[in-house]
Amino acid sequence: MMKKLSILIAFGALSISVNAALADSTDLADRVINGRYQAVLGDCAACHTKQDGQPFAGGEALQTPFGALVPPNITPDKETGIGNWNEADFIRMMKTGTGHDGIRLYPAMPYPAYSKMSDRDLSDMWAYLTTLQPVKNKVVANQLPFPLNIRLSMWGWNLLNFDPQPFVADEKQTAEWNRGAYLVQGPGHCATCHSPKSFLGADKDSQFLQGASLQGWYAPNITADPHIGIGSWSEDEIVTYLKTGSTDKTIASGPMAEAIAQSTSLMKEQDLKAIAVYLKSLSPGSTDKPTALKADDARMVAGAAIYHDTCSACHGQEGKGAMPLFPALAGNSLVQQPSPETLAHVVLAGSQAVYTPSKQTTPAMPSFAWRLNDQQVSDVLTYVRNSWGNAAAPVNASDVSDIRGSAQN
Repeated sequence: MMKKLSILIAFGALSISVNAALADSTDLADRVINGRYQAVLGDCAACHTKQDGQPFAGGEALQTPFGALVPPNITPDKETGIGNWNEADFIRMMKTGTGHDGIRLYPAMPYPAYSKMSDRDLSDMWAYLTTLQPVKNKVVANQLPFPLNIRLSMWGWNLLNFDPQPFVADEKQTAEWNRGAYLVQGPGHCATCHSPKSFLGADKDSQFLQGASLQGWYAPNITADPHIGIGSWSEDEIVTYLKTGSTDKTIASGPMAEAIAQSTSLMKEQDLKAIAVYLKSLSPGSTDKPTALKADDARMVAGAAIYHDTCSACHGQEGKGAMPLFPALAGNSLVQQPSPETLAHVVLAGSQAVYTPSKQTTPAMPSFAWRLNDQQVSDVLTYVRNSWGNAAAPVNASDVSDIRGSAQN
């Protein structure tokens, strides 16, 4: 009898041990799944994966106003990646910008935004990164000129520009609004591209998401501004754009196309809706609309002729477009941004719509750099930005020349 009881006790202990192991395994699996989603929210692959390279093994150079920075290898390779890091190292880096062995990061890695992420989400992201295939790929991340290449300078930058604070929900707002605020301010790091920068490269919080230049492109105003923002967009249109890369109003291009392909198109529908709710609530800055140039202005006359010959076949004589292939230009807030960088970049270099699981057709616009000189590009853009109810500053040929140079590099 005693022997039988001992066997039962031993079996029970084994069962408890096995169940505990299974529970730990299930918990780890859930953490890895959530961590992978956190990497999607953070758009990690877009920066840390080079075109035709191994996932997360290091990315293309980011051309900042201060010089080139290359996103490093974040696979678990011990020699060239983060294989010698631990979870505490990773969370400290994401929260403070201080990496393994005290190395200070530059804010091109958007730790000022990631510092708002919860410890649980960061812990799960770390769990996911440890499951990646280690890739040996040495990356020289810091390619800044002297003295900016001295990382100790970031101590002073952080002192002036960085006050790490966790995200705090606004009790006056809905849970959906707060989720959207968390995603936009934290993992989505939208301000990194869409907020203007100070001369030190810090976000101008007073102009949150009101548009900024980025690597030869212009990240547009995404506040509720009715003229140059998304004030005229419905929540459903914002969700559709983030999920598919296009709406009846526009087709994503440049860095935003990459963000949609690697991040927003893979987000959960409820998270996209939360982002839309939050963005629609943001107060715009100045809503003064400029006065459109008169049709008899010499630049408008020249631009109209070029538009008729070069653009109207796709975008229509009245700028109404033909979606889903050709976006409307009339009443398009992206066309009327303060800077013409994106428009000039697309005209000169061409563009192709992003492939997403929800919209697999990728219409393209050819390059016209071979056909139009700088003055002609500036004239046709001036015409587009001031026709069919649009109103924006005229475009200078010298600005087009600068953008042509950056597009060719």
